Amino acid sequence: MFGKRILVTTQNDWPIAKVVAAYRSQSDAEFGFRQLKDPHVVSFSPMNHWTEHNIRIHTFTCVLALQAAHLMRREAANAGEHHSVRELLERLASIGETVMIYPSTGGRPKARRMLTEDIETHANLAEIFNLNQWAPKKSSIIHPQASKTVYD
Repeated sequence: MFGKRILVTTQNDWPIAKVVAAYRSQSDAEFGFRQLKDPHVVSFSPMNHWTEHNIRIHTFTCVLALQAAHLMRREAANAGEHHSVRELLERLASIGETVMIYPSTGGRPKARRMLTEDIETHANLAEIFNLNQWAPKKSSIIHPQASKTVYD
């Protein structure tokens, strides 16, 4: 930690700053592989595949999911929400939504969607990732006083 290191490279045309940055980025790659083993981030195992093809597909999917999670972390950080990948995924997983149905005033009942917890982080993440676009537009909701389906 407090010792000296000698970096040997075959990239003779790189400036020293780029060589040092490349060396330091190695720890980022190693951290990514550790996250592949973390069941709360991207669970690489258990792998229930036996053929080489399926193992390759499983590996590709896990690495792709990890890349997507890191891109989402960067997007959130650029918008002011600074979390680790694990924290970000936990917070996104904890976002819940409920539909409130209000009595009608001479027509169909009014439905209003809202987050289940009023946490600023949840609202910010919902806005950053535009989670509203993924909510059902015509969700089937059974009206409590009648057995008919209500649509937003």
